[in-house]
Amino acid sequence: MYVCCLFSFLPLSHCSPSSSLLHFADCNYAKGRWIADSKRPLYSGFQCKQWLSGMWACRTFPRKDFSFEGYRWQPEHCKTTEFEESEFLKRMQDKTIAFIGDSLGRQQFQSLMCMASGGEWRMDVADVGYEFGLVKAPGAIRPDGWAYRFTNTNTTILYYWSASLADLVPVNATNRQTDVRMHLDHPPAFMRRYLHRFDVLVLNTGHHWNRGKLKANRWVMYINGEPLEDKGLVDLHAAKNLTVRSVARWLDQQLPSHPRNLKVFFRTISPRHYRDGNTTPMTRGSKVSKDESSDVVIASAVEGTRIKLLDVTALSELRDEAHISNYSAKTTNNVSDCLHWCLPGVPDTWNELLAAQI
Repeated sequence: MYVCCLFSFLPLSHCSPSSSLLHFADCNYAKGRWIADSKRPLYSGFQCKQWLSGMWACRTFPRKDFSFEGYRWQPEHCKTTEFEESEFLKRMQDKTIAFIGDSLGRQQFQSLMCMASGGEWRMDVADVGYEFGLVKAPGAIRPDGWAYRFTNTNTTILYYWSASLADLVPVNATNRQTDVRMHLDHPPAFMRRYLHRFDVLVLNTGHHWNRGKLKANRWVMYINGEPLEDKGLVDLHAAKNLTVRSVARWLDQQLPSHPRNLKVFFRTISPRHYRDGNTTPMTRGSKVSKDESSDVVIASAVEGTRIKLLDVTALSELRDEAHISNYSAKTTNNVSDCLHWCLPGVPDTWNELLAAQI
């Protein structure tokens, strides 16, 4: 009997015998250690300008220490291979990989674009955002997402901004200054509309679940089509919990009849740190030994479903030196970015773990 095709798009002829079943049973990608690797980074932070936002390209900052780029994650009891862009694109031939989430999801999307292109300028990549309605609306600063296709393998990689994973509907569609209905029990309209086209879906949410973000975005929570009156759910932790469980439950119901054998991953939260300017790697240690996830909300939401957990929280917690911090040219004396990551950097590891589990 052959088993690896349960976890892969590869044909049966490429699978290994069932002796590898023990490997999958023991493997926990979130448990392991960071080790130095002279082959890192996987791409150049200088050269990947086609996909990488300047605000995350730390090689262009006045920062002088880039030792954070020279580490890779080694999972415990897991056989891993070096990420290789041509092999990855071959595996993903005729496939669509979709990221839906907040700005950390956008970082993961840009990371995968740099990894899949080798960080080099590619003439064989087409902008296909229009196929998914991802075009800049009049008066908007940017589109709601991006979609690119590697034409040689017909591999599409896209990102859609949905920071809360709730369905957002303006009270007045013609007036961008009005309140926005935040339907906690409905998945985003973009996901519902284009789900049938996805082969891999990666979700994330977390850092927009605070009062400041809700107020700034004029999000008004709704449930069952009515403004939220349940005082228990007014607590944002409970509201977030309801939303991620609602999305997970809806997706789980779609999977048996999905036309493309969709694989869904829910990425756990990316940690925020508060050590401005730290450049010393692994001050918190280099190893994760625990079996359970640090993100209880997401882990419990996918438990018992067909959705896989992309568990990156604990391993990312060890890498506080790899944030944008106060090195960005846009940084002021009072504000540092200890949430987003330098690229190349930690999100590359998230994508290596994703690629290993597809």
